[in-house]
Amino acid sequence: MTRVLIVEDQSMPRTLFEMYVNQSENYTLAGSISNADMTDYHCENSDVDLILMDICTSMGANGLEAAERIKAKFPKIKIIIVTSMPEYSYLKRAKDAGVDSFWYKEVSSEPIIELMDRTMNGERVFPDTTPKIKFGNAMSTDFTERELEVLRELTSGDTNTEIAKRLYIAPGTVKNYIQYTSSAGKPEYPDGEVSAHGSTIPDDPSLRVPGYPR
Repeated sequence: MTRVLIVEDQSMPRTLFEMYVNQSENYTLAGSISNADMTDYHCENSDVDLILMDICTSMGANGLEAAERIKAKFPKIKIIIVTSMPEYSYLKRAKDAGVDSFWYKEVSSEPIIELMDRTMNGERVFPDTTPKIKFGNAMSTDFTERELEVLRELTSGDTNTEIAKRLYIAPGTVKNYIQYTSSAGKPEYPDGEVSAHGSTIPDDPSLRVPGYPR
């Protein structure tokens, strides 16, 4: 049995991932956590074969940074990045970190279990392109990486000063980004609910469970 660690801060996707792992004949749940910085502890203190790793996790912990650490310490552990964020830099960063596969929550047509099977069989599976998501009258591809990062941080509800501190920029710069991007409007996710980090609770066939409330 392949032992799976789930790293996901949103309760609905995490619960669905847990259900799919528990219902599978080939996988068993090694743990389920919301903070990527705790991944090291779990890998050091329990047997883990595969990690489903979100990028934006609780307490601001970054799943890509955690994945890079885990690959350096435990190169045999397989890692699949699971995210809703359309930032085009994430694909390259994931590959550079040694991540094994990459899965977009709301747009990937392949069920997550099938991707897990392929990954455990030695394939590295990455999408060809970053999905285009509508932001008001603009598309995500119209924004720079930094603009998308600021937009994501704005959904946290934190002040400009708090956001600026995390991004290592001046509060005035955050304000300028807000003014510059305001004409694009609020991110629109017609098939999902916007989460605290700007990701969505997906309406993807591979994450649907009969009778489970949305």
